[in-house]
Amino acid sequence: MSATTNIISKVFHFYTDGFKSMPNWGRQLWWIILLKLFIMFAIFRLFFFPNYLKSNFDTDTDRSQHVIEQLTDPNNSK
Repeated sequence: MSATTNIISKVFHFYTDGFKSMPNWGRQLWWIILLKLFIMFAIFRLFFFPNYLKSNFDTDTDRSQHVIEQLTDPNNSK
């Protein structure tokens, strides 16, 4: 467990030290990338990709059955 924690700590320090020693334009570029990812995954998902399973099926069993049918039925081309 200690070796795993040590490796995780080394990886964490590797990235934090790299970020700290990065030039100012590099940090600004990373913030733009993070903002873009947030917009893509949070905002777009919220407005453009509704949760099809939650809106069309009431229970988890119905949802899982639908997913299994979609994945295992080769004739279903929807």
